[in-house]
Parts: sequence; C-alpha cells; structure tokens
Amino acid sequence: MLRKTFKAMVVRQTDDKKFLSSITDKSVDELPPGDVLIRTIYSSLNYKDALSASGNRGVTKNYPHTPGIDAAGVVEESLSNDFHPGDEVIVTGYDLGMNTPGGFGQYIRVPADWVVRRPGNLSLRECMCYGTAGFTAALSVLRLRKHDITPEQGKILVTGATGGVGSIAISILSKAGFAVVAATGKKARKEYLLDLGAKEVLDRDEVRDISVKPLLKPRWAGVIDTVGGDILATAIKSTKYGGVITCCGNVASPELHTTVFPFILRGVTLIGIDSASCPMPVRMRIWGKLADEWKLDHLERLVTEISLDELDMHIERMLQGKQTGRVIVNLQRGYEQ
Repeated sequence: MLRKTFKAMVVRQTDDKKFLSSITDKSVDELPPGDVLIRTIYSSLNYKDALSASGNRGVTKNYPHTPGIDAAGVVEESLSNDFHPGDEVIVTGYDLGMNTPGGFGQYIRVPADWVVRRPGNLSLRECMCYGTAGFTAALSVLRLRKHDITPEQGKILVTGATGGVGSIAISILSKAGFAVVAATGKKARKEYLLDLGAKEVLDRDEVRDISVKPLLKPRWAGVIDTVGGDILATAIKSTKYGGVITCCGNVASPELHTTVFPFILRGVTLIGIDSASCPMPVRMRIWGKLADEWKLDHLERLVTEISLDELDMHIERMLQGKQTGRVIVNLQRGYEQ
C-alpha cells in the first residue's frame, strides 16, 4: 500500500548561508509531476551527490532539496504503458538528484523515459553497487573498446583509482584481460587495488608532470581519467601513438593545460564521458554488459552499505577524498515497517 509520507534527506540553506541536512518526513504529494512513482529501495552516493548536499549551485540550483542521482526500487504508480505497479526499475542520471528530488528519499516521481527496467541478471542492490559510478566506468571501457584498444597494445592507466569509477573500471578492465596500472594518493589502499585486478599501483605524483614539455615518454595504450587537472594533462602527454583517453571527472581541477602535439603527432584521442544524458539505447547496452560479460564476482568488496542516517558522515568523507569504493544507501534500513 502506498504510504502518504516517507523519509528523505533534505538539504536546506540556513540564514547564515550554510547548508545543513536532516532526515525529514515528506509527503508523496510534494513530489514533482511525472509518469512513474517509484518506491526507492536502494540508492548510492556519488561525488555529484556530495556536491549537491554541500550547496554547490553548479549541481543544484534551488534548495530545500533531496540529492541522490541514483535510485533502484519498485513502481508504485504509473501513467506509462511501459511500466506497471510491481515492476523493479532503476533510474540513474538525467536530472534526478540535481534539481529533481532524488534517491535519498524513499519515493521519487520521474518521467517514464528516465526509467530502466532492472536487468534480469542483477538485483536492485547490485544495480546500486554499480550505480552512476559503475555505469560511467563501463561507458569509459566501452569507448576504449570502440576505438579498438586491445590488451595487446599495452597498459591502461586508471586515475583516482580508489574511487567508485576507478575501482569498477579497474575491475572491468582486468576481467576483460587488460593490464591495469592504478594511480592513487592513498598508499594504504595498494592491496585493495591489487585485489581488484590492478597489475601495478603508482602514487599519483608518479603520473603527474608539471613541466612545460609538450610530450613525455609514451607509457599508456589507454587511460581512464577520473580526476582532471594536471594528472589528465600528463596522461595526454604520456599516451602512446593512437592511444585513447577518457575523461569523466574534475575533482583535481576542471582546468586542462596542454598542447595540440599529442593529438597531431601521436594521434591521441580524448573522449569526454557523460553518463547523465547518455542516450537510452547506449544506456541499455551498458546495463546489459554490467549484467552479463562485465558482471563482477567481487562486487561486494567494493561496497559499504549505509542507512539514510549515516549519509552525512560519508558525504563528508567523500568531500575530503577519504572514501574508497562504492557507498550504497539502504532506504529501508532503520525504517522497517
């Protein structure tokens, strides 16, 4: 039976311009118009959620707001012929959790064309173990493969390796037979990265060059960069002839200082990765791969499960760069009926 009220994290701006969150009772009637009402079972914590929860206006324009760019749950009501009450579904990206109330609430209401039916070989929980981070990692790997990068061509560098995108990218690449080099600022997590399948772990300073050299010794057949800034610029200068770099993050810096030489002398390709507005046919293909050939046997090693009440602590850890792997949010935990 549909509950009229539900629990949600709500972030509000205070009179002194600070942003504070609380777990609040909300009404289903407060949700925006949409085709599909979903009871959220699991969500996950992504860097964009941490930014939204801390008042970043580049992510969320208006407050009060409920973050959560990922949600997995059960359809409660539907105006769409494509979905019916009882269907298990997932929503990742689009405007969910940005300016539309997101997955850190026990209910969401969204347009039908944002909704993906749960892949048959994944549970709702497993879908959120991947979430936007896993989807982004898989999309990055797909782009490398689409540009004919193969294991025989050499090593693949993954930056920001202990984060959600990095951890899953390492795991997928390793499963696909690639020799992965993981770069991280967390030396204590070396064994974690080797356990995921990395062949080598480097300190991030070993893949960061701040000289003005336009080219460096070629090292990588491909790169999955999650951090941006000098590390991405160095990766571009260090990629082999015909190599491919994907870029999906800017936690180090949104600025990119480089020259055209890696592109016109080595034929390097730089590909931007955007998961939020990914077309539905590609979205379905990615989820199909995550449920099949790229499904990870060690998914649980990557995951910490928390409740809504524990979100604040993990958001702060993520903003401080201390989070490892994936954090999934059990929306029922602590609020069982």
